Amino acid sequence: MDHKIRNGYLQLILSDRGAELKSIQKDGQEYLWDGDPQYWGEQSPLLFPYVGRFTDGRYMLAGKGYEMDIHGFARKCLFNVVEQREESITFELRDDGETYRMYPYHFVLQAAYRLRRDTVMVTYRVSNCSCETMYFGIGGHPGFRVPLEEGLGFSDYHLEFALQSCPERIGHTPACFLSGRDERFPLEDGRILRLSHGMFDEDAIVLKNMADEVTLKSDKGTRQVRVSYPDMPYLGLWHAPGTEAPYICIEPWTSLPSRQDVVEEFKCKSDLIRLAGGEQYVNTWSITVC
Repeated sequence: MDHKIRNGYLQLILSDRGAELKSIQKDGQEYLWDGDPQYWGEQSPLLFPYVGRFTDGRYMLAGKGYEMDIHGFARKCLFNVVEQREESITFELRDDGETYRMYPYHFVLQAAYRLRRDTVMVTYRVSNCSCETMYFGIGGHPGFRVPLEEGLGFSDYHLEFALQSCPERIGHTPACFLSGRDERFPLEDGRILRLSHGMFDEDAIVLKNMADEVTLKSDKGTRQVRVSYPDMPYLGLWHAPGTEAPYICIEPWTSLPSRQDVVEEFKCKSDLIRLAGGEQYVNTWSITVC
């Protein structure tokens, strides 16, 4: 089932399935990717309790093996709406027998969307209802239309970071696992990354040590999208590799995929969030349509 929230600036459509954003409109214009399966059938999945791939689709927890698909299970689950107002909505997912088979914790995951003028505030709340420490990763995966205006092309756009920085690109193998070979990723004037389809031929670009806000824009147009992620240490940039897909995903993450050929022990993976029993984790990021 889809749900709609709006204010005087934006209108959003969201789905019970995965608490996923399905549409962001301003002045009748769509900014979110439409989910064309020719390139990528999703639009803005919520990544939980893991970001990326596991070697062999498996991980270990206290010596016991578990199986989980790429980017975790939340994106495929049906959420309940626990609160809805004209300008906001909160979705909730609680563990059940199916999730416990993949991830042996009792938890509550909430994804709240709130409109503030021309900004979508996205808040994740994770409650650990288990007694022991809970390990997880979480992140967003929104895709945005490129171009945002008629008469422009993909390569007319660039990403502009809010501050000058010297980020590193997280090294990945061809199969999209961590390689351990991170390298500097220079930006033009320390802030600009110009878009081309070929930049994704080796799959995603994942950055660390970058500014915590970036804007998708073109010098030839007026429409822009700004993504702010003050508490997310990693940023994934992606579209379907080897294609001329008319979108880009700007993905704020808290953690990283597995290492190549290593079936990871969750308790030893240093980038995962560690949440004590009975505690709650909160992280807010935002999308501003300019």
